[in-house]
Amino acid sequence: MEDFNSWKDLLNPEFYIKMGGFWLILFIVFAETGLFVGFFLPGDSLLFVSGIYAVEIIKETFGSTGSDFLDTTLLASGVALAAIIGNEVGYYFGRKAGPALYKRPDTMLFKKKYLYQAHDFFEKHGALAIIMARFLPVVRTFTPIVAGIVKMDKKDFLRDNVIGAVLWSFILIFAGHYLDKLFMEEFGINLKEKLEYIIIIIVLVTTLPVIIKFVFGKKEDHSKYENKDFE
Repeated sequence: MEDFNSWKDLLNPEFYIKMGGFWLILFIVFAETGLFVGFFLPGDSLLFVSGIYAVEIIKETFGSTGSDFLDTTLLASGVALAAIIGNEVGYYFGRKAGPALYKRPDTMLFKKKYLYQAHDFFEKHGALAIIMARFLPVVRTFTPIVAGIVKMDKKDFLRDNVIGAVLWSFILIFAGHYLDKLFMEEFGINLKEKLEYIIIIIVLVTTLPVIIKFVFGKKEDHSKYENKDFE
């Protein structure tokens, strides 16, 4: 892709990779939880596609190490760090100002229903939710805030945050990089030419559980959060 001139490009991982590279990727990963407004940005697909371009991204940013594995590891490590910091910011925001979010009116970028869904997810899965939420769009944006609101132990949160961020970044980035090599070597298929299909598949796989829960899940009584004392 050479030109990006449509708002639809905001949903395309290549837009961020080719226009901003390494540092923009890290900012988006951070923003998804640290600024809790990035739930509409391509999270999982961004990491997978970044893995495909890992060598190019690291070469343009720092200069190639000469090893595909090391280049991919550097990218995944940077993404993991950004994800960890983003979650920590979300957690501390939740501890300080989170309860007020339940009374905040909906805006274009903020919907209370997402906060409710994250709260229900956290209550159902406990501390494991911090790790699991990493792989669920929208939920991962608000789960650290909820963890802060309910005052989850700081050390426990940090532990689960690190585990979740490392698993998420390394699995998706390494999958993108090595699946691209596998398909090229074994089948002569260049995944860079099939990104539209890959993105659609990833979006469907990662958002399907959220969609099913939203459409078919039983309605929860969210009024219980409105007047709950989190102090």
